[in-house]
Amino acid sequence: MNQAQVAIIATPNMGNLVPAVEFATHLTNHHLHHISVTILTISMPQSPLIDNYVQSHSSTDHIRFIQLPPADIPPPNQYNTRIGFTSLYIQNHKPIVQQTLQNLSPPLVGFFVDMFCTSMIDVANDLNIPCYLYFASPAAYLGFVLHLTTLSDTESTDSANGLSVPSFLNPVPSTAFPLFCINKNELGYSWFVHHTLRYKETKGIVVNTFQELEPYALDSLSSDYIDLPPVYPVGPVVDHVGPVKWHSNRSMHEKAIQWLDRQPDFSVVFLCFGSMGSINRDQVREIATGLERAGYRFLWSLREPAKTKLELPNDYEKLEEGLFPDGFIDRTTQIGLVCGWVSQVSVLAHKAIGGFVSHCGWNSILESISYGVPIATWPLYAEQHLNAFEMVRELGLSVEIRMGKGSDLVLADEVERGVRELMDGGDGELKKKVKEMSDKAKKALTKNGSSFQALEDLMNILLSQV
Repeated sequence: MNQAQVAIIATPNMGNLVPAVEFATHLTNHHLHHISVTILTISMPQSPLIDNYVQSHSSTDHIRFIQLPPADIPPPNQYNTRIGFTSLYIQNHKPIVQQTLQNLSPPLVGFFVDMFCTSMIDVANDLNIPCYLYFASPAAYLGFVLHLTTLSDTESTDSANGLSVPSFLNPVPSTAFPLFCINKNELGYSWFVHHTLRYKETKGIVVNTFQELEPYALDSLSSDYIDLPPVYPVGPVVDHVGPVKWHSNRSMHEKAIQWLDRQPDFSVVFLCFGSMGSINRDQVREIATGLERAGYRFLWSLREPAKTKLELPNDYEKLEEGLFPDGFIDRTTQIGLVCGWVSQVSVLAHKAIGGFVSHCGWNSILESISYGVPIATWPLYAEQHLNAFEMVRELGLSVEIRMGKGSDLVLADEVERGVRELMDGGDGELKKKVKEMSDKAKKALTKNGSSFQALEDLMNILLSQV
């Protein structure tokens, strides 16, 4: 069989780029020697982390990276939200991408775009290349944004009884809506609807989930949206190595792993809020008080808010005592470690971890399920509130510290209660449920498993064009 080639382009942030690269690896491992992948990477202004990640992934026989030259920066009067800036910046790369794809050999049998790269569907159409969507969020969220496209301009998303969405068994309360839904008149909302409307123009939608995790949501996609292209649940697609091999600040991570090595199995609660998550000083003090009251061993990855809108959060320059309640570090030195950046997936894989306080990004959820670690939900931004609602109310696989949008400050009592519930887990019932789902996740990826078969169906279509 001749080798086929596909290309992938992803939104230039870590939450989208890492899943795209892992999907490329997933494709090539499934049909080794039959398919190769070219990943087109976009540099984002003021994002050295992305550049470090790309530079650390050298091209191989089956996966190669092409760093695109920077396009024009959109002028500020054309956007007023981060998603607006990102969408326009990606759109400005269309001529560069078209020229790059034309020069690839052998010709492409497919071009995969992610949820914010829908402008590249035009490039695929111009070059007569089948275009697919790679959706790195859950199927329930895909159903949610598809449902938004069916609402009229005057129809409110806010209702005292919640919004009835086909991909959710329960009505979705307004407190669980993604932030862009709070005010439909804001530009962010129209961007999300714009992108979602274009999903239907693709030849298929590949979703990073699996049938056993989201059966209700996946069934709704096939039954409630007649004009939707085929959906392929191929997950969980997870980067099991993590950023430890390329991140510039590995010393703190190594210290954390050495500390975990000295802790009993399943005894540590891990707090981490993702590459874009951060905690302000008032919240730091509430978390510290709650953790100390709960009394469990803890590993806390703590980061301060970004200095500007386009920057990522960074480690606090000094984890000085003044950041915490008086005496906190001394009193908890035997049971806790506060640190900066750590490789989240490496920590979750450690046998000492017994629970995960998470911002509920979908990558983080899939990592925790893969390693059988229960979650206490603490969503911060994007669709994380909706993910938290799904994990707690729809699937019963998490406990709640914060699920919807409430007051900005989560109080120490809430932290203490959530950590206790997470680590006690209803006499182990939560841990058992998550472990069962973890086993199903592994089985889904093995030969004849649900995700294996979905990927096989997709690959057969791609390879049939060679």
